[in-house]
Amino acid sequence: MIGYALVGSNDLPKALEFYDQLFAAIGASKVFDHPSGGRVYGAGPDKPMFGVVAPANGEAATFGNGTMISFLLDSIEQIETMYAKAIALGGSDEGGPGWRGEPGGFYGAYFRDLDGNKLCAYRVGPA
Repeated sequence: MIGYALVGSNDLPKALEFYDQLFAAIGASKVFDHPSGGRVYGAGPDKPMFGVVAPANGEAATFGNGTMISFLLDSIEQIETMYAKAIALGGSDEGGPGWRGEPGGFYGAYFRDLDGNKLCAYRVGPA
C-alpha cells in the first residue's frame, strides 16, 4: 500500500552520507537524486521507496512527535546489520534488536537518524 516515505534534513550532505551507507548495508541503493538536493532509495522497482529531502517550503526540517517509518526486511541478520550500521554512522538507539512479544512474532530494532527521525527495521514471523 505505501509507495514511498520522505523525511527532511537540515544537512543534506551529512544525511546522504548516512543513508548511502545505511541502505548499502541491506542491499538498497539510490533510485534518483531529488531536486531539493536529497536522494530517494529503493530495493527494487516493485518495492516501496524512502527519501531524504530538503523541505519544499524552505523552512527547517523537523521530525514528527510520534512519527516513525519502518523498513520491512527479509531476515534478522539484515535487521541487526541495519541497526548496527545506523549506530556506527552516528544514529541514536531507540531500542536494540530483539523480539517484541513472543519469540517468533515481531523482531525489530529502533533508531534515529542524524536529524532525529525515528526509524525501525523489522520482520514478522519465526527466525
